[in-house]
Amino acid sequence: MTEISDVRRWAMLAASTLAQAAGAVMIHGPAFLIPVLHDRRGLSLAEAGMVAAAPTVGVMLTLVLWGLVVDRSGERFVLLSGLAATTGAGVVATLSDSTVLLALALVLAGAAAASTSSASGRVVVGWFPAGRRGLAMGIRQMAQPVGVGVAAISIAVVADRYGIGSALLVPTLACAIALAVVAVVVIDPPRPARREGDAANPYRQDGYLTRIHGVSVLLVVPQFLVWTFALVWLVKDRDWSPAAAGSLVAGAQIVGAFGRIAVGHLSDVVGSRMRPLQWVAVAAAVAMLLLGFTSGADLSIAVALMVLATAITVADNGLAFTAVAERAGPFWSGRALGVQNTAQFLAASAVPPIAGLDVTQWGYSAAFAAAAFFPLLAVGLVPVHDEGDLAD
Repeated sequence: MTEISDVRRWAMLAASTLAQAAGAVMIHGPAFLIPVLHDRRGLSLAEAGMVAAAPTVGVMLTLVLWGLVVDRSGERFVLLSGLAATTGAGVVATLSDSTVLLALALVLAGAAAASTSSASGRVVVGWFPAGRRGLAMGIRQMAQPVGVGVAAISIAVVADRYGIGSALLVPTLACAIALAVVAVVVIDPPRPARREGDAANPYRQDGYLTRIHGVSVLLVVPQFLVWTFALVWLVKDRDWSPAAAGSLVAGAQIVGAFGRIAVGHLSDVVGSRMRPLQWVAVAAAVAMLLLGFTSGADLSIAVALMVLATAITVADNGLAFTAVAERAGPFWSGRALGVQNTAQFLAASAVPPIAGLDVTQWGYSAAFAAAAFFPLLAVGLVPVHDEGDLAD
């Protein structure tokens, strides 16, 4: 690995984390517009959920393409062009008066923000050795829950007081700031000289990557269910104010962010990404079952369990992301990470509208409890025995 100073290495980790966090605010922030879309624009929960899912649809459509561009043109180029396009699409969204135009602008914003996922992850994997990579990627992966937390504490309140356009200035400005920081700090990590066989498709070697993708798809269902409907549940079922509910959801995301760091460091210590991933799947199933039971019984502990479920259900992402990048290698990891996130966002884009229908029909407790089925399936799918030793 090419030598750079630790200060520069950690600075690039910080810039990559900021880029991913800004993208997360843009992608996940519209979920916190659901109360305003429902109450003031007269949309049903399912319709409002479709608007909230619009950025994830855009992400799903472009992740593999961005990964291919990363493999061919480098991480810095993708981060700069993607953040610039995200900022532009965000401006369009803030000026959109109709719901249809708003949804289309959010699709474009999500499509552009997808650039931050593969590119920022590759910066971290490229500049950190294997023995520190779990911790570093855990820090980088905290960007997503932190981004959701920023969105929860700001977008819901701004939308309630000043309207949807003003609320969408939050992710737009975040992406503009991230663009400036990346331009100053990030450089492409080195790549080894290409040898015969380096371009071989890793998906043809074994089913390891495919199984990780499957596990991540299953685990994203409870994650996005809690992310999307925790605030609405607190406001509608628990009579919390949007500001109080947003603050709690933001706090839960911060807990989840530090959970990602802890699980990433744990993977470095035990020398495995897959064993901790399996432990997280078990914990997620238990947490969602308990949340469903206690919320159905109207117990006060349900709020604390919502915080716990939020933290647990986000803990897997860094482990899976790091494992995919390590197994795919420097000439395929952009595309492999694109496939990884496309699969996740395909599932994630379906969660808000389908869960909205389930909540309308059966209530929040049934939806929370049913989500436990997905991590239970994931437990047996984790490829623990096929992992091998961690290597640079």
